[in-house]
Amino acid sequence: MASLQLSSHFLGTNTKKHISMSISRTYSSPVPCTSLLFSRTLLSCSMSMNGCEGDFKTPLGTAETRTMAAVLSPSAATESLISAVSELKSQPPPFSSGVVRLQVPINQQIGAIDWLQAQKEIQPRCFFSRRSDVGRPDLLLDLATENDNGNGSSSDRDLVSVAGIGSAVFFRDVDPFSHDDWRSIRRFLSSTSPLIRAYGGMRFDPHGKISVEWEPFGAFYFAVPQVEFNEFGGSSMLAATLAWDDELSWTLENAIEALQETMLQVSSVVMRLRRKSLGVSVLSKNHVPTKGAYYPAVEKALEMIKQKSSSLSKVVLARNSRVITDTDIDPIAWLAQLQSEGRDAYQFCLQPPGAPAFIGNTPERLFQRNQLGVCSEALAATRPRGASPARDEEIEHDLRTSLKDDLEFSIVRENIKEKLNSICDKVVVKPQKTVRKLARVQHLYSQLAGKLRNEDDEFDILAALHPTPAVCGLPAEEARLLIKEIESFDRGMYAGPIGFFGGQESEFAVGIRSALVEKGLGALIYAGTGIVAGSNPTSEWNELDLKISQFTKSIEYKASTTLQRIN
Repeated sequence: MASLQLSSHFLGTNTKKHISMSISRTYSSPVPCTSLLFSRTLLSCSMSMNGCEGDFKTPLGTAETRTMAAVLSPSAATESLISAVSELKSQPPPFSSGVVRLQVPINQQIGAIDWLQAQKEIQPRCFFSRRSDVGRPDLLLDLATENDNGNGSSSDRDLVSVAGIGSAVFFRDVDPFSHDDWRSIRRFLSSTSPLIRAYGGMRFDPHGKISVEWEPFGAFYFAVPQVEFNEFGGSSMLAATLAWDDELSWTLENAIEALQETMLQVSSVVMRLRRKSLGVSVLSKNHVPTKGAYYPAVEKALEMIKQKSSSLSKVVLARNSRVITDTDIDPIAWLAQLQSEGRDAYQFCLQPPGAPAFIGNTPERLFQRNQLGVCSEALAATRPRGASPARDEEIEHDLRTSLKDDLEFSIVRENIKEKLNSICDKVVVKPQKTVRKLARVQHLYSQLAGKLRNEDDEFDILAALHPTPAVCGLPAEEARLLIKEIESFDRGMYAGPIGFFGGQESEFAVGIRSALVEKGLGALIYAGTGIVAGSNPTSEWNELDLKISQFTKSIEYKASTTLQRIN
């Protein structure tokens, strides 16, 4: 269990009393929302309950999903949901606590990100798009458990992406995410309602000082969306979720009233939006650290790695790049542009009430759990794609045969294997090493999977796997201390776990290749590189530029926007 001890700093372990904190930061304009975590004077919106303040030892009275008849369009689905909410109000479940999901299938596939774009700026909002794993072995299938009867698995596997607005219940604290917090979230989830999920994320280092731009996110933030749009392969679904707990002074009547307010704001006119660029111009771009400060930081890290008295073998040094544009960047349109580059990555957006939008296009999975099966992956070392197939093959060969890159990758793979062994009965590594090609870059890659001893070990997955050596270093605690000493900015949720908890399945990506988008302040774009023996400061700086290029390329040139009504 040594690896768990190494990672204990990054998650909370003690029982604690939860206190909802007030945030005093002001923003340019109030936005309608359905969950209030901050001061009432900042946002005019309905209160929702913080599930962390409930008694996680007391089960909910009910957790259920009600499915309506399938319809042909989002507008028909909205009407059906409004009727279903009214019916629930007239015939309420006889429980003092519960969670109910009302869902309407739609007989056409509509992009969840297009639906979210149509909702303008209703907050809070979230988006999570699964990565396409076509061509890679499904190790979870190989490790399928005997008690897997397949209930709900087909719809889960067909789920492409999810967009949500409002929060039926949220979970947030300024203290690190603890086992009690996980149990508080699990209280609102059920294996019989697998699509009731809590979407959110955690800070890279929850003990670090929170800078002003990251304050609304706390140490962690999760929410079960009030209104949710699910995109499946070949179909879609509109859903509404109500959660209540009389002990938290949030009754079913409160939940219904808040949901009805949100439903009045939902737009059923969905347009397909794809942009080759965002139509904005860059006025300035500044890096922290600067190039002049980054080179000495890399040299300092290399000196520590060389010291015989130090156990440090790798440290990941990050950079943030502040981009100021002539007009505000639309975070959802930016995400749609990134999504159009390719499906071989997770796309995500997380935006608590009154907060900036944290978006990302990350290739890296932290873990996926399906009942007792859990899989992770090692992803490290970076090269650009070639301009021609022949040149691309040359670069791939250089990546495969580089001793420095093999060292960096091996550190990551073996560390993840060791951590999975601490919580699993059996661990499979397949393949040992290959090259994974993305739109602009290629990496060394391997998959790892194991069988959990108990489904309640899910919290231990996070404790064991976050942070991976790919975003922190090895040993984790020594690398964290060096990062804290060298880096002069707050990573926030950059490189932290981003994803969802569900009753049957949970999945988290690593929040890299990401940006924080603020009104009037442009965007902060984050990237990092792994420093090991043999690293070169110039090459590492160039790698940072390469990693943020997917963001910067889309805002450097103006192009026309194409809109097409799809319902």
